[in-house]
Amino acid sequence: MEPAVQRWDTCGRAWIAVLRHVWSAGEAGMEDRGPIIEGPPVLFEIASLSWEDPILREYGDRTRMARWAQDQPRLSVHPEYEERMRDLNGVHQLHWVADLLRARPWTTSAWISLAVPGEPGDTIPPLAALSFRIRGYRLIMTAMFRSQNVYRGYLAYIPLRAIQLEVADDLGLPPGPLRVFIDVPHVEVADANGVATVLAALPEPNAA
Repeated sequence: MEPAVQRWDTCGRAWIAVLRHVWSAGEAGMEDRGPIIEGPPVLFEIASLSWEDPILREYGDRTRMARWAQDQPRLSVHPEYEERMRDLNGVHQLHWVADLLRARPWTTSAWISLAVPGEPGDTIPPLAALSFRIRGYRLIMTAMFRSQNVYRGYLAYIPLRAIQLEVADDLGLPPGPLRVFIDVPHVEVADANGVATVLAALPEPNAA
């Protein structure tokens, strides 16, 4: 059975919902960086993403958000992701995706991988793959994370929206929602007090 897709109108609401998901359903676990609270896999969509999101501005990491906002448009995502998207074994994967969708707008084959077969496990990026498809004359992008510390997840979602917009502009299409799948959503035990403070300060949001 396909997992239910949670749909949220803003990045801030999606962030709080995923934090609650891990907080309420998570169990004790371990990651390379130390002990974590590990939640079940989660799939969700975000309609609107912005550094000006009121929830993020109030409860997010302002220093990190300001740094990301300052780096745009020079840098849209983490440098490691940039390299793997734009020059993986000599292939500019975003151009490849756009060319494929131009030739076959209906295709479900417009996937790119950010992992290299056989590379050491400790070098595999948390973001494993991106999928692009055209539905309803809009470009929908799905970001698939093998694992993610969702306490800072929004710092990845908004830059990924820039990637979606780049490919959409290349195709002359408006963007649809950003869809995110996280196989191992978690928060570090060291951040537990911060998560509890954020969740206590906000009423439980309702899905859009």
